[in-house]
Amino acid sequence: MYLVAIAWMYVALMMAIAEATHANGSLLGAIITFLLYGVGPLALVLYLMGTPHRRRARQLQEQQEQQTSTSSQKETL
Repeated sequence: MYLVAIAWMYVALMMAIAEATHANGSLLGAIITFLLYGVGPLALVLYLMGTPHRRRARQLQEQQEQQTSTSSQKETL
């Protein structure tokens, strides 16, 4: 997954450099190109791809909290 992300950032960076060095291009256009074609979509994809991991981590934490509360209730009885 990270290899694709690195490749995507490389392509977006090359697009931004091409925009900045073109005769009709500008530095502002290069920055916008890098943000809209590179950083934005990549952040969205990585966030969506990380959803199952976050869900598992949250479920594990909830299970641990339930186990600790159950064990503490048994000790008080």
